[in-house]
Amino acid sequence: MSDLEKYLTAAHEAIDLADRILQATRDRSAAFKGDRDPVTETDLAIERAMRDSLHRATPEAGFLGEETGGSTDGLAWVLDPIDGTANFTHGVPLTAVSLALLDRGEPIIGLVAVQAEGVRYTAMGGQGATRDGEPIQASACSELRSAMVAMGDYATGPDAAERNQARLRITAALATRAQRVRMLGSAAIDLAWVAAGKLDGSVMLSNKPWDTAAGVLIAREAGAHVTDLNGHLHALNSTSTIAAAPGVSDEFLDALRHDRAS
Repeated sequence: MSDLEKYLTAAHEAIDLADRILQATRDRSAAFKGDRDPVTETDLAIERAMRDSLHRATPEAGFLGEETGGSTDGLAWVLDPIDGTANFTHGVPLTAVSLALLDRGEPIIGLVAVQAEGVRYTAMGGQGATRDGEPIQASACSELRSAMVAMGDYATGPDAAERNQARLRITAALATRAQRVRMLGSAAIDLAWVAAGKLDGSVMLSNKPWDTAAGVLIAREAGAHVTDLNGHLHALNSTSTIAAAPGVSDEFLDALRHDRAS
């Protein structure tokens, strides 16, 4: 077994724990970490269980979780225990467990487990992307007018009104040029579905590693172009996350740049 396969096995075993916790969950009530930013006991329980499992299996790797913090230095796991917590608390089934292994800031393993589908999207660096073991590829869409694209969540918290002006302008620009615009409420699902060709593009004016690290690797390994808003290669320190099928990527970015110039 290669080192990557060892880590992938550990990742699947940790997500098995998350699945069991989610299946047993009945209480979806939430507290709030900040302005309209919910967290549930299920988020915390999954993060604790997965963190402990990963530490036992791979003690040499660090850990960063959305709920309990940590570091991405060196070799480190990065986890969002429930990506789409607001969906979860409302009974909307578009949620995912997002887990990545970073090596000096670069994702080398990514898993996104989408509960509504009961499947796992997986990638290892340089080895392609799969959906429950079957290879996946980004779509063959070649024009934005035929594309279904996803918009990331609007901002909450301090200065949300100001930060949302750009999101609203981009939404309006895409609404006039894409076939359809969707807001699914889960960054991990957006990226996994770009990888699988269910979406032709996604735009997020954010880049929290627990939300994006796994999905960025999966989308990239499936052939999607993943950049920041300026068209630069996406990295851990990027401030935005843009993913698109290769045939529509240039036009997609042009639409976003047009908004910025207007």
